[in-house]
Amino acid sequence: MKKIWLALLLLLIPVLAAAEDGIYVKQVEHLPKDFIFGMDISSVIAEENSGVIYYDFDGNRQDIFRILADNGITHIRVRVWNHPFDAEGRGFGGGNCDIENAVRIGKRAAKYGLKLIVDFHYSDFWADPGKQMVPLAWKDMGAEEKAEALYTYTKDCLTRLLGAGADVAMVQVGNETTLGLCGEYDWVHIQRLMKAGVRAVREICPEALAALHFTDPQNTGDFLWYAKTLSEYGVGYDVFATSYYPFWHGTLDNLARALTEIAETYGKQVMVMETSWPYTGEDTDFSGNSVSGDSPSMPYSVQGQINSLRDITDTIVNRVKNGIGVVYWEGAWITVGGASREENSRLWEEYGSGWASSWAAAYDPADAGVYYGGSAVDNQALFDPQGRPLESLKVFSRMRDGYGLAVEPDEPEETEAPGEAEVQVNYIIDPSFEDGGEGWIFRDLRHARELYVEEKQADSLTGTKHAHFWSAEPNSVEFILEQQAADLPEGTFAFSISIMGGDAGDYEAYAYVKIDGETVATAPMKITSWNNWDTGAIPAFYHPAGTEAAVGVYVKCQGRGTGAWGKIDDALLTPVTE
Repeated sequence: MKKIWLALLLLLIPVLAAAEDGIYVKQVEHLPKDFIFGMDISSVIAEENSGVIYYDFDGNRQDIFRILADNGITHIRVRVWNHPFDAEGRGFGGGNCDIENAVRIGKRAAKYGLKLIVDFHYSDFWADPGKQMVPLAWKDMGAEEKAEALYTYTKDCLTRLLGAGADVAMVQVGNETTLGLCGEYDWVHIQRLMKAGVRAVREICPEALAALHFTDPQNTGDFLWYAKTLSEYGVGYDVFATSYYPFWHGTLDNLARALTEIAETYGKQVMVMETSWPYTGEDTDFSGNSVSGDSPSMPYSVQGQINSLRDITDTIVNRVKNGIGVVYWEGAWITVGGASREENSRLWEEYGSGWASSWAAAYDPADAGVYYGGSAVDNQALFDPQGRPLESLKVFSRMRDGYGLAVEPDEPEETEAPGEAEVQVNYIIDPSFEDGGEGWIFRDLRHARELYVEEKQADSLTGTKHAHFWSAEPNSVEFILEQQAADLPEGTFAFSISIMGGDAGDYEAYAYVKIDGETVATAPMKITSWNNWDTGAIPAFYHPAGTEAAVGVYVKCQGRGTGAWGKIDDALLTPVTE
């Protein structure tokens, strides 16, 4: 009888724990034993040099590599920049991620049985979808010479990692190479560089997987084009990897479709190489975050982190062919210092623990040289500002068997049936672009790279679509987005429309109304940052009988950083009643 009660008690422990901590993890069925649960902690050396201490769940100070290993992490991902230092040896920040930093991380990871994913950016600083800058030491090289330099550099770095005892399991040839690679933007040259990197991997780490890394899987056509182009050029890689941030990159349904088609068509293994989710919308280090405020879907919370990671894993395991893993991005990049921005800034500058230091202006003056600062993802970490692990860190081990009890949603309160509500008339056709921009016309005045209706729920004010603009070159964004109000009767009307965006530089943006081609009213609009929508509202204008009215938005941006970009949504043209 005692044995029976003991068995029942053991079965109840997870349930009792869930009742205490309020956490729920739904099991991921069919989860392979060798599934990759990765964590990118490239900034960890800089964090520790800045005074950050990490603790285990018992409150004991502990090596973070052991903490991660004890909680289901199998792989550590580390980025490698060629030379992230200025002429005086001052680090650019972002962890100052040179090969020496990678060697230290690889050696510590191996101590706790953690394998290494090496992420070569082939840049002196951040390489991402909008920025693929050539290392300064290679800037005068032609494409062929650069490919040879890349091959030699990759071999040398991998040799050093292996010599330090790192267990190299996968090597990325480039990071988020959606735009280009190493300063090259023509695929004739890009594929040559990729082949050189893969050749180095095969020679030095023949057992390691060679991965290529792209982003934004919701643009399925582009995604499939990359895979097709790689096949046509005969680039012999193993893993097609993508970044997937749910607040930017569309639905899991779309992710599953895109990766499955690539896996089935080209026989590649596929994975999510970067993802994350905020546990709070608040900033913790006096430096702005890439995602903040309120969530449009799941809550920004510890449970939200769990749900996001579990659902992505379930998608890769059960809805994608040849899915092999998920990597969480910079889960330990928390605040340093803490008392003030001035104190934190001193540490960011000295140890490189912010996303960029002021010294990065020597390499990237337009972006890092202007916007240097702290961690932009401290609110997406799996540790709190004091270095204590959040319950969400346990998700990697708990999703194998499930944990806790699901909390049933509250039943909506019954309310009295409302009376007939007055319907607001909107004379705009397709006001939130859900029909693909019917009735709207883009007039491009400066040859911007991108002007179109985009489907991306996370970037929409309402619905899933919006008007989108982006262009990398300075002073290349100037356009009008307009609709003729053909059926507008005589009377007084109000017009409004909303915008959000970033990297605008000096800009001019306003909503407007024209009567017979002449502007009769305008309302200024602000372009500030992601998810910070601003509405240009014209409260009243008179439309005389027998005249033609048009409404729209004018935008002109000097641009900075990776190029001016923005989203426009939710137009309203309605009668003004007394």
